Amino acid sequence: MTSPSSPRRPGDRLLHVALALFGVGLLAIIAIFLTPIVSDAEPGLPLYLIAMLAPLGFLLALIYALRSGRRAR
Repeated sequence: MTSPSSPRRPGDRLLHVALALFGVGLLAIIAIFLTPIVSDAEPGLPLYLIAMLAPLGFLLALIYALRSGRRAR
């Protein structure tokens, strides 16, 4: 985390959003695999749609990395 004296950059929020989306998507993927083990039911469509947040979070993290890597000389 950042210390109180260091300024927060606006791009830091993008990283936090990307990590949150990726984490939620990853949890949905785990739930998709655990659903048939725990019960005899198949995972529902909403679970598959929530799992699509993982690639979206990955894409946002990539955008953050590319934007933060380009600094003015």
